[in-house]
Amino acid sequence: MEIIKDNSAVLLNGLLTTVLLTVIGYVGAVIVGTLMAIFRVSPIPPLRAVGTVYVEFFRNVPLLSLLILVTFGLPDAGLLLPLFWCGALSLVLSGSAFVCEAVRSGINTVSIGQSEASRALGMGFRQQLRLVILPQAFASMVQPLVNVFIGTIIGSSLCSAVGIAELTNVTQQLNIRYAEAILLFLVSGVAYLVMALGSGALGGVIERRVARASHQRGGARA
Repeated sequence: MEIIKDNSAVLLNGLLTTVLLTVIGYVGAVIVGTLMAIFRVSPIPPLRAVGTVYVEFFRNVPLLSLLILVTFGLPDAGLLLPLFWCGALSLVLSGSAFVCEAVRSGINTVSIGQSEASRALGMGFRQQLRLVILPQAFASMVQPLVNVFIGTIIGSSLCSAVGIAELTNVTQQLNIRYAEAILLFLVSGVAYLVMALGSGALGGVIERRVARASHQRGGARA
């Protein structure tokens, strides 16, 4: 364990980079993915086409391939980004496709009657989404969105392949120096496990609270 103690600062910096990549990648994915979901349920055919093409492309391109394309392809296109932001952008693009499907599935759980009733009240499409559809759909989105978050945590480890000094990359560099793969990767694996299990537990709490609030609103309307 002396290796861990002596390099605790390096490992913590790698862990912090992993957390930052995860948070930025996930928040960006939620924003872009929600927008794409709105495109996919939009009554405007070109927007639906854009949403469909976006999701089908980024959902079926492996994250590692996307990381390489973004990191080494953008400079050829004249756009230079720091390595960290190449990793974050890749996580956003990949995660947003799965967020889109989670949000779209949640929207589809809301009955058509709700949309028709809001239209009868004179609401436009944006008002329907904001005031009627999305609040009701959120309860069924929680667990899929938590799964996307966990996937983003695990997917961030692939950023090591393009030289981003996150937890896996730091662990690899320490292993090259000390040749203690089992110890080092056990420690980093435990860190990923704690983050994933903690996220799942927090998601379960949020899901129960949202379901309880939704049930109370339903009882109040009755």
